[in-house]
Amino acid sequence: MYKLLLPLWLAAWPACALAVVEPSAPLTLSAALVLADDAHPELAAARHDLLAEDGMVQQAGLLPNPSLMMERVDTRRDTRETTIQLSQPLELGGKRSARVQAAQRGREGVAAALAQRRAEVRAETAAAWFAVLAAQEQLRLAQQASELALRAASATGRRVVAGKVSPVEETRAKVAASTVKLDLIKAHSTLVTARARLASLWGNPSPRFELVAGEIAALPELPSLLAQRALLAQAPAMQVARAELEHRQALARVELSRRTPDVALNIGSKRSEELGRTQAVFGLSVPLPLFDRNQGAVLAAARQVDKARDGMAAAASRLEAELVAAREEYASARAQAMALQSEILPGAQSAYEAASTGFEYGKFGFLDVLDAQRTLLQAQSHYLTTLADAHRAQAAISRILGAEHE
Repeated sequence: MYKLLLPLWLAAWPACALAVVEPSAPLTLSAALVLADDAHPELAAARHDLLAEDGMVQQAGLLPNPSLMMERVDTRRDTRETTIQLSQPLELGGKRSARVQAAQRGREGVAAALAQRRAEVRAETAAAWFAVLAAQEQLRLAQQASELALRAASATGRRVVAGKVSPVEETRAKVAASTVKLDLIKAHSTLVTARARLASLWGNPSPRFELVAGEIAALPELPSLLAQRALLAQAPAMQVARAELEHRQALARVELSRRTPDVALNIGSKRSEELGRTQAVFGLSVPLPLFDRNQGAVLAAARQVDKARDGMAAAASRLEAELVAAREEYASARAQAMALQSEILPGAQSAYEAASTGFEYGKFGFLDVLDAQRTLLQAQSHYLTTLADAHRAQAAISRILGAEHE
C-alpha cells in the first residue's frame, strides 16, 4: 500500500512545496497583492513563457550550420579520387535580422500578456480581499443582531412573567432569535469561503490569516472619463494587441526575406591517386526560384497582419465599453452607499432604538421591535453589499487600465 501511495505523494509534493503561507496577523490589501504577485500559479507559468522566449530570440540569431561532404570515385586504391568539401550557407535578403526582429516582437508579446495577466490577478486579489472585508462586517452585524435578538427575547420573557404581554410574544421573540442565529451561521460560512478564495490566489489551500485589516467605506471619487480614456492606449489589453500586430508585421517581413534565395559557398579539395596530386575545389550553389517564390506564405502573413490590425481596433472598442460600464457601476454603487450611510442607516437605527425603548416601557408591541430590527439589519446588509459592489467595480477599472489598486 505504501508503494502505491508514494508516487502520488511525490507527484503532489512540488505543488505543496510551492504554496506560500501568509502570516497569521491581519492581512492588509498591499500584503495580499504582494503575495498574489509573487506566487500566483498562472503568473509563475507566464514568467516561464517569457524566459522561454529568451531562448527563441537567441536561437533566431544563430548562423546556419556548415555541412561536410566526402565523395569517393572508384574503390581501387591506385585509381580512386577523393573529394572533401565544406559547404557554408550564406543567408541573403536580410533573413537573419528579420528573424531576430520577429523573435524579439514575439517576446514583447509574451511580456505584454504577462503584464495583462498580472493586472487581472491584482484585480481579482483586490476584489477577493474586499469580499473578505465585507464578510467580516456581515459577521459582525450578524453577531450584533444575535445579541439584540437575545436581549429582546429576555425582555419579552420578563414582561410575560409580569403579566404585561401574552406568552405568544415570547414565542415570537425566541423564533426571531433562532432565525438570527441561522443568519450568523451563514455569515460565518461566507467568511470562511471568502478567506479560502483569497488565499487560493497565492496557492495556499489552508489560509492562516483570520482577519483582513482595512477600511471598506473608503470610496474615492473617480478621475474624469476623459482622463481615463487617455490611459486606454497603454492599457494591458491594448499592449497585447499592439504587440501581436507588431509580431505579425515582423513575421511578414521574414516571409518577404525568404523570397531571396540563399547562396551556399563550397570549399574543399580533390585528391587523385592516379595523378598523384591534390586540387582545390571552389563552388557556389544557388537555388533557382522558378516555381516556389514563397508567394503563398507572403500572402498568408499579410492577411494575418490585417487580422491583427482589426483585432487591435476591436480591443480598443471593447475596452472603452468596459471602462464606461465599470465607471457607471462604481458611480451607482458609490451613490447608493453614500445615501445609505447619510440617510437610511441613521433613520433605521433611530427607529429601532425608539421601538426597543418603547417596548420596554410598554408603548410598543414586540412586532414593532421585530420589524424595526429587520429593517435595520436589511439596511446594514444592503450597505455592505453596495460597498462590496463598488470595490469590485473599482478593481475592474484597475484591471482595464492596468493601474495599481490602492
